[in-house]
Amino acid sequence: MVNKTVIRILVDKNLKITPQRIAVLEAIIGLDNHPSIDYLLQYLQLNFPHVAPGTVYKNLDLFVAKGIIKRVITDKDSVRYDAVLEKHHHLYCADTERIEDYYDDELNKIIDNYIKKKKIPNFKVKEIKLQIVGDFIDNKKSN
Repeated sequence: MVNKTVIRILVDKNLKITPQRIAVLEAIIGLDNHPSIDYLLQYLQLNFPHVAPGTVYKNLDLFVAKGIIKRVITDKDSVRYDAVLEKHHHLYCADTERIEDYYDDELNKIIDNYIKKKKIPNFKVKEIKLQIVGDFIDNKKSN
Protein backbone atom coordinates (compact mmCIF):
# COMPACT_ATOMS: atom_id res chain seq x y z
CA MET A 1 0.00 0.00 0.00
CA VAL A 2 1.36 3.41 -0.96
CA ASN A 3 1.97 5.78 1.92
CA LYS A 4 -0.45 8.72 1.57
CA THR A 5 1.98 11.00 3.40
CA VAL A 6 4.64 10.35 0.75
CA ILE A 7 2.18 11.15 -2.04
CA ARG A 8 1.14 14.37 -0.28
CA ILE A 9 4.77 15.44 0.14
CA LEU A 10 5.51 14.88 -3.55
CA VAL A 11 2.33 16.71 -4.63
CA ASP A 12 3.06 19.62 -2.24
CA LYS A 13 6.53 19.99 -3.78
CA ASN A 14 5.14 19.81 -7.34
CA LEU A 15 7.04 16.62 -8.13
CA LYS A 16 5.87 13.98 -10.54
CA ILE A 17 4.69 10.93 -8.66
CA THR A 18 6.66 7.91 -9.81
CA PRO A 19 7.05 4.46 -8.24
CA GLN A 20 10.77 5.13 -7.82
CA ARG A 21 10.26 8.42 -5.95
CA ILE A 22 7.65 6.83 -3.75
CA ALA A 23 9.98 3.92 -2.95
CA VAL A 24 12.96 6.15 -2.10
CA LEU A 25 10.99 8.56 0.05
CA GLU A 26 9.07 5.77 1.80
CA ALA A 27 12.39 4.08 2.59
CA ILE A 28 13.95 7.19 4.12
CA ILE A 29 10.88 7.96 6.20
CA GLY A 30 10.25 4.35 7.15
CA LEU A 31 13.81 3.44 8.09
CA ASP A 32 13.95 6.32 10.56
CA ASN A 33 17.65 5.71 11.23
CA HIS A 34 19.36 8.39 9.17
CA PRO A 35 20.32 5.89 6.46
CA SER A 36 23.53 6.15 4.49
CA ILE A 37 23.38 5.81 0.71
CA ASP A 38 24.84 2.28 0.96
CA TYR A 39 22.24 1.19 3.50
CA LEU A 40 19.48 2.80 1.47
CA LEU A 41 20.64 1.10 -1.74
CA GLN A 42 20.75 -2.30 -0.02
CA TYR A 43 17.30 -1.80 1.47
CA LEU A 44 15.81 -0.69 -1.84
CA GLN A 45 17.47 -3.55 -3.75
CA LEU A 46 15.78 -6.04 -1.41
CA ASN A 47 12.40 -4.33 -1.19
CA PHE A 48 12.10 -2.39 -4.45
CA PRO A 49 14.45 -4.05 -6.98
CA HIS A 50 12.98 -1.98 -9.84
CA VAL A 51 14.72 1.17 -8.50
CA ALA A 52 18.11 1.71 -10.15
CA PRO A 53 21.00 3.15 -8.06
CA GLY A 54 21.32 6.17 -10.37
CA THR A 55 17.65 6.94 -9.81
CA VAL A 56 18.18 6.76 -6.05
CA TYR A 57 21.06 9.27 -6.22
CA LYS A 58 19.08 11.65 -8.45
CA ASN A 59 16.03 11.52 -6.22
CA LEU A 60 18.05 12.06 -3.04
CA ASP A 61 19.60 15.18 -4.58
CA LEU A 62 16.16 16.35 -5.74
CA PHE A 63 14.59 15.73 -2.33
CA VAL A 64 17.36 17.69 -0.61
CA ALA A 65 17.03 20.56 -3.12
CA LYS A 66 13.24 20.65 -2.59
CA GLY A 67 13.61 20.64 1.20
CA ILE A 68 11.95 17.25 1.66
CA ILE A 69 14.94 15.68 3.41
CA LYS A 70 18.27 16.89 4.79
CA ARG A 71 21.79 15.59 4.59
CA VAL A 72 23.60 14.82 7.82
CA ILE A 73 27.39 14.66 7.67
CA THR A 74 29.07 12.52 10.32
CA ASP A 75 32.51 12.99 11.85
CA LYS A 76 33.75 10.32 9.46
CA ASP A 77 32.45 12.42 6.54
CA SER A 78 29.80 9.91 5.59
CA VAL A 79 26.53 11.33 4.30
CA ARG A 80 23.31 10.24 5.94
CA TYR A 81 19.74 11.33 5.19
CA ASP A 82 17.13 12.70 7.57
CA ALA A 83 13.42 13.02 6.80
CA VAL A 84 12.64 14.91 10.02
CA LEU A 85 12.40 18.59 9.11
CA GLU A 86 11.30 20.02 12.44
CA LYS A 87 14.09 21.71 14.39
CA HIS A 88 16.27 19.16 16.15
CA HIS A 89 19.86 18.21 16.74
CA HIS A 90 21.72 14.91 16.56
CA LEU A 91 23.37 12.62 19.06
CA TYR A 92 26.19 10.85 17.25
CA CYS A 93 28.31 7.91 18.37
CA ALA A 94 31.58 7.99 16.41
CA ASP A 95 32.36 4.34 17.23
CA THR A 96 29.11 2.87 15.91
CA GLU A 97 28.05 5.82 13.67
CA ARG A 98 24.59 5.60 15.26
CA ILE A 99 22.62 8.85 15.03
CA GLU A 100 19.57 9.75 17.05
CA ASP A 101 17.42 12.85 16.90
CA TYR A 102 17.65 15.12 19.93
CA TYR A 103 14.89 17.63 20.71
CA ASP A 104 15.44 20.35 23.30
CA ASP A 105 13.46 23.59 23.15
CA GLU A 106 15.52 25.17 25.93
CA LEU A 107 18.76 24.49 24.04
CA ASN A 108 17.22 25.96 20.87
CA LYS A 109 16.30 29.16 22.72
CA ILE A 110 19.79 29.47 24.21
CA ILE A 111 21.43 29.05 20.81
CA ASP A 112 18.98 31.38 19.05
CA ASN A 113 19.41 34.11 21.69
CA TYR A 114 23.18 33.78 21.57
CA ILE A 115 23.29 34.13 17.78
CA LYS A 116 20.90 37.12 17.85
CA LYS A 117 23.09 38.92 20.41
CA LYS A 118 26.44 37.90 18.89
CA LYS A 119 25.79 39.13 15.34
CA ILE A 120 28.50 37.47 13.27
CA PRO A 121 30.00 40.12 10.94
CA ASN A 122 29.36 39.68 7.21
CA PHE A 123 27.43 36.45 7.76
CA LYS A 124 23.73 35.62 7.69
CA VAL A 125 22.81 32.56 9.76
CA LYS A 126 20.22 30.40 8.01
CA GLU A 127 20.23 27.35 10.22
CA ILE A 128 22.10 25.93 13.17
CA LYS A 129 22.62 22.18 13.43
CA LEU A 130 24.22 20.86 16.55
CA GLN A 131 25.80 17.43 16.53
CA ILE A 132 26.59 16.10 19.98
CA VAL A 133 29.30 13.45 19.81
CA GLY A 134 29.56 10.81 22.50
CA ASP A 135 28.76 7.22 23.35
CA PHE A 136 25.33 5.69 23.79
CA ILE A 137 25.09 3.87 27.08
CA ASP A 138 23.37 0.50 27.05
CA ASN A 139 20.98 0.69 30.04
CA LYS A 140 20.85 -3.10 30.28
CA LYS A 141 24.60 -3.34 31.00
CA SER A 142 24.63 -0.52 33.56
CA ASN A 143 22.03 -2.14 35.87
